[in-house]
This record gives sequence, structure tokens and C-alpha cells, in this order.
Amino acid sequence: MSEDTIFSKIARGEAPADIVYQDESVTAFRDISPQAPTHILIIPNKTIPTVNDVSTEDEAMLGHLFVVAAKLARDEGIAEDGYRLIVNCNRDGGQIVFHLHMHLLGGRPMGRMVQRV
Repeated sequence: MSEDTIFSKIARGEAPADIVYQDESVTAFRDISPQAPTHILIIPNKTIPTVNDVSTEDEAMLGHLFVVAAKLARDEGIAEDGYRLIVNCNRDGGQIVFHLHMHLLGGRPMGRMVQRV
């Protein structure tokens, strides 16, 4: 299942984005509707719809997402104060674009992760 998404088009350079990092495995770009002063999306260049679609062959790339996130947090000047990494899965998890992605958010106190029920 390799559906074409806006994120896969960004990774291939076919759609505009403010790309802050790209290599053979991942692409990172600024969110067009930021929820914090720093809001960067980090995606695998390979289209993986959700976390449920991850396979063992993706392990190294997924680890690389975290390495890139830490580098970008340092580059953005938010590493020392702290930041949040979010990966949503499917609709109830808040996923809107069905191309696995990690949100890097920071630049302000992030507050509670979720509201209490």
C-alpha cells in the first residue's frame, strides 16, 4: 500500500514546503499550521500510511527519525529547554495525513500531553 500523499510529494520535491532537513531516508519541513513557535514535521521518504504499517525493515529509518529530531531541536535552539515529539496513528489518534510523520514541537512550555477524562 503506497498511496501518494502530499508528504510524499514534498519529499520528492513535487510540492512546496519549507524544508529544513533532507537526506536519503527522511525529510523535515515546517508545519503550515504551527501549534508552537517551532513545529517541524519529520517524515520517512518511504510512504508508510500509519504506525500500524511499520515493518521490521523500517527499524533503522525509524531510529533515524529520532536522530534527526534531536539534531533539529539543537538547530532550533529548543533542545536544552525541552520539546515534544508526537506520532499520531489513525483518526482517533489525531492522524490527518496518512503518511507516518513525527511532530517536533517546542519554543514554549508544552503543558499537559492530553486532557484528563
